[in-house]
Amino acid sequence: MILVEDMKTEGRAQAPLAPPRPSPVPRPAPRAARLPVEMLVLVLLAAVVLLLSFAPLLRLGWTAIAPGGVPDLSRLAEMLTRPRVLTAAGNTLFVALGATALALVLGVVAAILVSFTDLRAKSVWVFGFVLPLMIPPQVMALAWVQAFSPNSAILGGLGLAPAPGMRHPLYSAGGIILLLGIYNAPLVFLSVRAALRRVPADLIEAARAAGARAPMLLRTVVLPLAAPGIWASAALAFVSAIGNFGIQAMLGIPARYPTLITLIYQQLNNFGPSALSDLALLSLLLAALTVAGIAFAGWMGRRGDVRTSGLGRRVSYRLGRARLLVELAAWGFLIATMALPLSSLFLTSLVRGYGQPLTAETLTFANYANALLHHAAIRGAFFTSLWLTALAVVVLTAMAVTLGWFITWRRGPLARLIQGSADLAYALPGVVIGIAMILFFLRPLPGLGFSIYGTVWIILAAYLANFLALALRPVLGGFAQIERAMDEAARIDGAGFLRRLWDISWPMVAPAAAAGAIIVFLTALNEIQVSILLVSSSARTIGPMIIFLEEAGSSTLAAATGCLMVVLVLALMLGVSAFARRLPEGVLPWRD
Repeated sequence: MILVEDMKTEGRAQAPLAPPRPSPVPRPAPRAARLPVEMLVLVLLAAVVLLLSFAPLLRLGWTAIAPGGVPDLSRLAEMLTRPRVLTAAGNTLFVALGATALALVLGVVAAILVSFTDLRAKSVWVFGFVLPLMIPPQVMALAWVQAFSPNSAILGGLGLAPAPGMRHPLYSAGGIILLLGIYNAPLVFLSVRAALRRVPADLIEAARAAGARAPMLLRTVVLPLAAPGIWASAALAFVSAIGNFGIQAMLGIPARYPTLITLIYQQLNNFGPSALSDLALLSLLLAALTVAGIAFAGWMGRRGDVRTSGLGRRVSYRLGRARLLVELAAWGFLIATMALPLSSLFLTSLVRGYGQPLTAETLTFANYANALLHHAAIRGAFFTSLWLTALAVVVLTAMAVTLGWFITWRRGPLARLIQGSADLAYALPGVVIGIAMILFFLRPLPGLGFSIYGTVWIILAAYLANFLALALRPVLGGFAQIERAMDEAARIDGAGFLRRLWDISWPMVAPAAAAGAIIVFLTALNEIQVSILLVSSSARTIGPMIIFLEEAGSSTLAAATGCLMVVLVLALMLGVSAFARRLPEGVLPWRD
């Protein structure tokens, strides 16, 4: 028995050990546990966007149609048939269509030269051509006014200035169209250049092999294929022209040439919030004209839509003997439209009084000292614009990345509604957004107990509503270029929505988000279209200061402030260009 037990014990001792039982793999949390986090974020994002974008516009429309709480069609018809309103609406359409036509000619020609010719120093020329898009329109208008006035420092020295006492040539409908067309030509250029880069090179080479010369090639191959991009650029130029307050105010008000946007501004200044029902109706009319223009351009673009396949590699044509003439014309255009006005603005900022010639006796830097050190309103406006723009960029970047995740990878109706609201707020003229914000935030919101009207916070709300679409577009492009596999793997491993968004989505789309942040910062820093109606004595931004200084008769101080704004924009553009290689291709509009 002992032997038997010993044998059993030995057998048990020699028996192979059983493999350890594997530890259970942690299973991801059930979908029901994760869904509330995603839905909570989406609902919170929708509430913010709808509160800032959709709700103010809805309030605007209701106030315009039913100022007393009940729709009043008789008042609507009486208001829209007033001679002053009809004149302003007709003038608005006239200058917007004229400026769009001019911008199309300039932008399409520039895009063809840059895309298909051996023009030298293209990158530098593109930087100069796109520069007006970055400079505030009120600064450009002031520079042109001073460059072509009878007191012009440059034209006066050349004997080309208008005679004293003559009407300023820019104070007219033609002057507004000219300046709006030049200012919006870069918008057309950027859109058409992108369309031309998608034209298949094999079609161009086939047409050349068949004997087509350059004019016929452009007319029969290049321009028809680029038609959707051209019509899209026409819509952009029209929207920008119809809502450009800086140029219309600087040239139209002195010329007594009313447009809807200047009529709204003047009525708000004269009557204040008591005229909000009339201003809402004017804003609704301006919005209707804008939407009609966008719809027409979109319809024409769909009619001319031609689908092609193939690579849009670049094709360069040698200009031959005509290259020197073309280059002289191209650089001469930049000198006449950019160098001359900005030089006149700079010279005006260096004299003690407007109209004085620049001599050793009149030379002074006092205007810059006043703007930077002694003028409290200008200094405060610079500071307010910097921190307000920085805060808006941070908030919009976070919103854009989060919303981009939902739009790209969930594609639900709520995400599409948010995107539509953001696009609508960006497409409408800034003055319309400004009136909508006044109507919505004039009274205390439920639960707050106070109103943000007259404070910087209403300007921040307008920035968030107006520029969300601008921050969102590069982010959507970034999400479209990455796979969702890493996000799905992290989800299977148990990572929550916020962790995946921070650890995976944000690093992958960071370059695109940074590009959007840069564009928003440059756009919002000197913005005037929205803030001109929202600034107050205690909340001012730098964009409207040019208008206020010029209206007060401080032309030399306005010139100095404008030069400082231009220097700030140039510094930011050059600084960003130094890091262009780390950004997605095509996000910086001034790089070829």
